[in-house]
Amino acid sequence: MYAYTDFDHSFVRNRVAQFRAQVERRIDGSLTEDEFKPLRLMNGLYLQLHAYMLRVAIPYGTLNSAQMRQLAMIADRWDKGYGHFTTRQNIQFNWPLLGDVPDILDALADVEMHAIQTSGNTIRNVTADHFAGAAADEVADPRPVAELIRQWSTDHPEFQFLPRKFKVAVTGSPNDRAVTAAHDIGLRIVERNGAIGYQVLVGGGLGRTPMIGKVLADFLPQADLLPYLEAIVAVYNLLGRRDNKYKARIKITVHETGLEEIKRLVTAEFAARKPLFTGVDQAMLAAITAQFAPPAFDAGPATPVLAASAAYRAFVDTNVTAHRHPDYAIVTISLKAHGATPGDATADQMRVMADLAQSYAHDELRISHEQNVILPHVPRRHLPAIHAALSDAGLATANVGLISDIIACPGMDYCALATARSIPIAQEIATHFDALKLEHEIGPLKIKISGCINACGHHHVGHIGILGLDRAGVENYQITLGGDGTADAVIGERAGPGFGAHEVISAIERLVMAYLDLRTDTSETFLQTYRRTGLAPFKAALYPSEARSDAA
Repeated sequence: MYAYTDFDHSFVRNRVAQFRAQVERRIDGSLTEDEFKPLRLMNGLYLQLHAYMLRVAIPYGTLNSAQMRQLAMIADRWDKGYGHFTTRQNIQFNWPLLGDVPDILDALADVEMHAIQTSGNTIRNVTADHFAGAAADEVADPRPVAELIRQWSTDHPEFQFLPRKFKVAVTGSPNDRAVTAAHDIGLRIVERNGAIGYQVLVGGGLGRTPMIGKVLADFLPQADLLPYLEAIVAVYNLLGRRDNKYKARIKITVHETGLEEIKRLVTAEFAARKPLFTGVDQAMLAAITAQFAPPAFDAGPATPVLAASAAYRAFVDTNVTAHRHPDYAIVTISLKAHGATPGDATADQMRVMADLAQSYAHDELRISHEQNVILPHVPRRHLPAIHAALSDAGLATANVGLISDIIACPGMDYCALATARSIPIAQEIATHFDALKLEHEIGPLKIKISGCINACGHHHVGHIGILGLDRAGVENYQITLGGDGTADAVIGERAGPGFGAHEVISAIERLVMAYLDLRTDTSETFLQTYRRTGLAPFKAALYPSEARSDAA
């Protein structure tokens, strides 16, 4: 993984010192909250519903055991003993005191981490496939180019005050695990005639006006990437709406301007900017790529996976994925124990995961946009020992990709923007279907929950999406069906009127039971059944009184 240079260390330390002085001025009253707000947001500090929240970047979801242990220390020393992993491959600390934040940032700098550009109208943390460098289906590891983009975009003088926040995701696999089509720019590494390049998508995004990204370039040569990205962001910076924040994202710019005109403008801007890139970017990419060399894979004998207890076998079935090396596996650690808050990990659990990475997995961990933690390089013979350690820590839930593996934003329990709770709904769904002992029978099913229209829970691309809204002071939950965040991304269809909080679980159960009746056999997933049958039979199950009325 990437190691900081002297420049990186100096840059981050200087930012911490600068922010420390700003915090001191805020505390002594020299700065008002209005004056302080843009300064704190530049350093990832939000003022949430009950307290400050610090959002820490985990670039492209990669960290090592020392970094994970430092996050655990921060959670214990300056927070309430836990952290929340997000859909942006960040970690959030929900309860820091303002005066402690500079010390937290210094502690992060000790392990080459920071909170820069995790907020504000700038290019945010670059995300990537959480199986990067390990996946059997990978064309190329996307992390080196993600690191290049991180360096290029950090404090880029032209792009610190964009019309709105800007998000970039990269995948190196045709099986898109980075939701690239729902980002402002999505990059998909492709190979053509032996050469590596990028399919470039632009104008994706969820929120108030969900849109799937459109292909701006089908094959962009690797050497052209940075000037082309710079051209896209420059065109958006010029055209993007600044009069209405709800229409300020690049998806609206592309929609209002038209893809062909955007392509023309970007092509012209690219031609002007490319000569300014004299090959330094490619030299940087080569140096960065060398730091992402695969680990020295252990050639030791593999232990058969199917062994020991039923709990272990279930864990292997759901949480273990094929690795590029036949004697290795990718292990996903679910942060979705039934009844738990999705994405939360205690400090003790973080230390357990760090120990496992150091002892068994070449000292690497990944954070997924699905709010789980991954050990990307695990010799298969170590799977039983890893499962045993995870079981002792309450981290061995065998539910990855199942109905209880729910993405959920913090909702109204924490967020000042939320209009409804997300966490209790996720907890109730998980415990309900665990009690019914149905989730393995149901099979792959992605539920995603957002507590407001900003869609931080990605509900638009959930197989079942749940959006919490305020209706005259009462929480109301809309349901969408058929969304998909993979390579063939689709925005889900709204099923109909929303449900009160006390009605949601029964509504989800009706949908699931309808699916079990409708599927052709156990191999047909919920999403496949929905695509085959369409909305009608699911809507009839969701609103039985309407179906009876129509029949009458």
